[in-house]
Amino acid sequence: MENFIYSINVTIPIFLVMVIGWVLKQIGMLDDDFVKVCNKFNFKVTLPFLLFRDISGVDIKAVFDLRYVLFCALATSVCFWGIWGLARLLVKDKAIIGAFVQASFRSSAAVMGLAFIQNIYGQSAMGPLMIIGAVPLYNIYAVLVLTFEGQEAQGKKDTGKIKAACKNIIKNPIIIAIFLGLVVSLCNINFPTIINKTVGNVAQMATPLALIAMGAGFEGKKALGKLKPTLAAAFLKLVAQAAVFIPIAAALGFDGEKMIAIVVMLAAPTTPSCYIMAKNMNNDGVLTASTVVVTTLLAAFTLTGWIYLLKCLGLIG
Repeated sequence: MENFIYSINVTIPIFLVMVIGWVLKQIGMLDDDFVKVCNKFNFKVTLPFLLFRDISGVDIKAVFDLRYVLFCALATSVCFWGIWGLARLLVKDKAIIGAFVQASFRSSAAVMGLAFIQNIYGQSAMGPLMIIGAVPLYNIYAVLVLTFEGQEAQGKKDTGKIKAACKNIIKNPIIIAIFLGLVVSLCNINFPTIINKTVGNVAQMATPLALIAMGAGFEGKKALGKLKPTLAAAFLKLVAQAAVFIPIAAALGFDGEKMIAIVVMLAAPTTPSCYIMAKNMNNDGVLTASTVVVTTLLAAFTLTGWIYLLKCLGLIG
């Protein structure tokens, strides 16, 4: 019950912030121009600051576990390529493939995930390690699928798509921020307090602004028309991936903090940054937003279920 109450306390406030954005749009305080500018600002400024802060603040050398990081990276990769392959075969509306794949595999590891881990274990080193293994790949793979499946890619030859994907990866501000965060952490660079506080203040804007913009841009009638792919993406995000890889993680001997971080990586809600990237790269924002909403609501139940199961199996304390 305690884990369920915590899950509710983590996920429902996030959902309510999206509701606030939607209400403000309905009463005319926010408009489409605000949503467009806010999404661009989040993509290029606040989310990079958030990821830079989280990665650079971890002493990677002290806590590094290569076997664990490789597992997180391999699990993320298998999920991504497997879902993309299935989507190409089974999804009839090819225009939604990019958004569907991204929303199905990309967790809110850096925002909701760390909060969940810290509630159970306090300050944890395994959360940041999981982020190092998974989050850079989240962003690289998201750029790949959104570039190849986006509206601008239609009609392009494969060589043109590959060039566009490489260009988008190199100039992607989120990937740049992760790289810079790793450099700062590995080189043990210490910034003055004034710099740290400035970075922290900008980083703190990322999640609330993303949620407000998502709520303001949410189109309920269009989302209902995409209920089937939304529910399919939610099932893949919250249940299917964890069902495949948690037994493998247990067989490899991962437990405790490491297992909780793996559950978060595999079964946390779809991250709000999916919506920002989908909109900025000309993919389906409606499907992405509806998947974020549905997974955020359902995660209180599914994450609690996974934690209860792991406790029953003795894999977490």
